[in-house]
Amino acid sequence: MAYKILIKRNFKNATLKDISAMLIQARSNAMKQEGYISSESLVSCDDPTSVLVISMWHTKEDWDNYKNSAARKENERKYSEVLEGETQYEAFKMGLT
Repeated sequence: MAYKILIKRNFKNATLKDISAMLIQARSNAMKQEGYISSESLVSCDDPTSVLVISMWHTKEDWDNYKNSAARKENERKYSEVLEGETQYEAFKMGLT
């Protein structure tokens, strides 16, 4: 069963070009991890500093392993320099069974 992870961030003092570069690096790192399926990035129509990333993983454990990886922690450190508030995470299991 697949899992979708919703990652919401609000950015300050950053252009969409800068944010895009960080998201591309994060996606590149994720693609190398076991269990990664896909991801997409969405920018709010009402607030261009609000970005939602939806990633899909084979298992919740695959996501947890990536979330705790050194490569991801380094990318998160870079995000922290331009974030407004905390990153919000929510995990969903696909399907109703």
